[in-house]
Amino acid sequence: MTLRSFIEDTGPPTATIAVVGDDQPGPLEAMLDETFETQPITVETAATDTFELTDDLELEAGDGDVAVLLEDGVLVAISSMADLYESLLAINSDLFVTGTRGLGEIEFPDVLANLDETRLRLRGYPLAHKEKLLLIIVSRRIEQLAWNGSSGTLRSAFQHLSRITDEIGTHEVYTELAASDVDVHVYGVDDATVDLDVTVHSGTEQRYRNAWFVVYRPDDPADSDGSALVCLEDEPRVWDGFWTDDPERVVAIDEAIAREF
Repeated sequence: MTLRSFIEDTGPPTATIAVVGDDQPGPLEAMLDETFETQPITVETAATDTFELTDDLELEAGDGDVAVLLEDGVLVAISSMADLYESLLAINSDLFVTGTRGLGEIEFPDVLANLDETRLRLRGYPLAHKEKLLLIIVSRRIEQLAWNGSSGTLRSAFQHLSRITDEIGTHEVYTELAASDVDVHVYGVDDATVDLDVTVHSGTEQRYRNAWFVVYRPDDPADSDGSALVCLEDEPRVWDGFWTDDPERVVAIDEAIAREF
């Protein structure tokens, strides 16, 4: 399978994020709505008594307003709005580019984590301010999984290899990963020297120019969690893709990249 075929095989479920609290939409809900403005994901307000939450979900949510994720009307995850604010709504990509937030500091609330297997079409700046940030957070989360796993294979496409050296935060992350026992492979147009102990795959073909993927395949899925983000830039600053935590899909994507690049 090609990377495009993996994306095409990912369907957009009917997903709704409901902010449970006051009847009137608040500023955080407006920020959340803006983040998913062009996605097959509806953001709405719901009254506190709309859902019958289990004790476990209530305990995870804590105090204050919460957001619940429903897929085809079924409640699948809950996160506090405070967690969503700290992990997504209150930040920008500069935190990762500059290294302010690095490995071991990535939080991924359940409402976001359960959007895996959802096909997304996200725009970068200046077309949108927040949409692409979700892909950056997912990328860093997968890199963190590899760092925590301390073994296995990580494959990351940058489009241009200069991003590894030009972005301080990215260089710091891959310096740490290169120093671990993870087998790190990086992909992109060869426009800079990569001064790290990683395997470099470069070329000028379109597949190097429009692919954004971060794929961590652990040696043993029973010991470490794997994950894969796969996106293609269909038009300037517009990304079509998805991520998955399914072990079989992660293996299939890893093997496809090894064949294609």
